[in-house]
Amino acid sequence: MPNAPLQHSPAAERNQGPILAQLLALLAPAGAALEIASGTGQHAAHFAAALPGWSWQPTDLQATHFGSITGWAAQAQAHNMRAPLRLDVLQTPWPTEGPAFGAPFDLIYCANMLHIAPWACCTGLMQGAARHLAMGGHLVTYGPYLEDGVPTAPGNLAFDASLRAQDATWGIRRLEDVATVAASAGLQLAARHAMPANNLLLVWTHAARNP
Repeated sequence: MPNAPLQHSPAAERNQGPILAQLLALLAPAGAALEIASGTGQHAAHFAAALPGWSWQPTDLQATHFGSITGWAAQAQAHNMRAPLRLDVLQTPWPTEGPAFGAPFDLIYCANMLHIAPWACCTGLMQGAARHLAMGGHLVTYGPYLEDGVPTAPGNLAFDASLRAQDATWGIRRLEDVATVAASAGLQLAARHAMPANNLLLVWTHAARNP
């Protein structure tokens, strides 16, 4: 769909720079990345173009995003970005359509999905990441979180209320609950980075590989 209109997220445009800075500090010069819930494709194109030693596999639940994803990749000349695939985190194997992934990924990246998806998707994400992460690999999640003992910004409180008004299964997730689900899948929180606009970038790794 080369002529599909580019979808645009102002938030993705604002946060892609700070997120990329964290990825550059975290990642090796080369590797294989899987992105969950690529959405408009802005992050995928921006990161792939800035990480030429990496192959970047975008995915999304909705195939209606695929034209935008490939369009942003073309505009960024991100030749290391693969064609998008349909992936539902609640289903196995990954991806949902086509051959199952064979080789593991050094990075699995998921931004702004957990709060606009049913809670079961957190379990699906963590279990899938545990299956598909390479030894020493990282799952990176980005978005707003609630944290015990940390005051919630008024903007996040309002955002949480608006999400729950749209869909009762949505809402900003409590970090401690996410960590519990991750632990049940064999993942642990390795790093927490405060980001602009009251968001967090969280790095998860295989617990057994980090004694």
